[in-house]
Amino acid sequence: MTAVDDDDSRDDLAQDDARDDAKRAGIQSIEVGFRLLQALAASPRAMMLRDLAAAADMSPAKAHRYLVSFQRLGAVTQDAVSQRYDLGPFALQLGLAGLNRLDPVRKARPILSQLRDEIDQTAGIAVWGNHGPTIVHWEESSHPVSVSLRLGDVMPLLNSATGRLYGAYLSRRQTLPLIERELAARGDVALPDMPASLAEYDAICADVRKRGAARTRGGVLPGINAISTPVFDANGHLSMALIVLGAQSVFDAEWDGAVDRRVREIARQISSELGYLGDSQPSARDGDPS
Repeated sequence: MTAVDDDDSRDDLAQDDARDDAKRAGIQSIEVGFRLLQALAASPRAMMLRDLAAAADMSPAKAHRYLVSFQRLGAVTQDAVSQRYDLGPFALQLGLAGLNRLDPVRKARPILSQLRDEIDQTAGIAVWGNHGPTIVHWEESSHPVSVSLRLGDVMPLLNSATGRLYGAYLSRRQTLPLIERELAARGDVALPDMPASLAEYDAICADVRKRGAARTRGGVLPGINAISTPVFDANGHLSMALIVLGAQSVFDAEWDGAVDRRVREIARQISSELGYLGDSQPSARDGDPS
């Protein structure tokens, strides 16, 4: 290799290093300004400049300069009367485009696998189908439970944790025909942990909404405990149910127990990634029997 070739190689390496450094460095001003958009997205209402600047950890004068540019781009708007700032049409278009690309179940699968590994209990996902809550994904624990559940199985509304979750959060217009069918099939036979009337089922659903989750202990599956937790979409609607279950001898089904707390954390994480901005769960109106 000649001296010229050696110099050229060093120049090429220097340029590659410079490009790598540029990629790692990014553009700091964009990252700083983005804090304003994050603050607006997290706020339930439009914000005054001083409050917005404080939330983004910058001076009002600095925040104003960024906001002027964001307004030109349509990312932010300012009300002419109140002078408050809010997300603009482009920010809304960007958010809707992202939501339209979401596949909730695909997003939840790797997180559910992580949950299974953490708590070592069988975990699954159910969505609302034509015939009720339908199992669409399943992750077996290291000590799999002996149950007959398969992908595509529909969970009963009356006495499964997942069925009760959907009964609590879906409109009764959607669930009533299935509830009445199950009550009719039950007849007058006394079954453990099975409501005998619509009024009894309404009371169970009210308790599910109050607690923000549903559980059964040896109900539809004898000897099996289960907890089902809601995942909400950007509109605050029930998107899917996370299910964890295990043998009563090894499954902690206590409210605020280790399993319950972790499943709720995962459900909140997925809800957030689906665009749900609520600090708590939606009101009971969506699941109100009326």
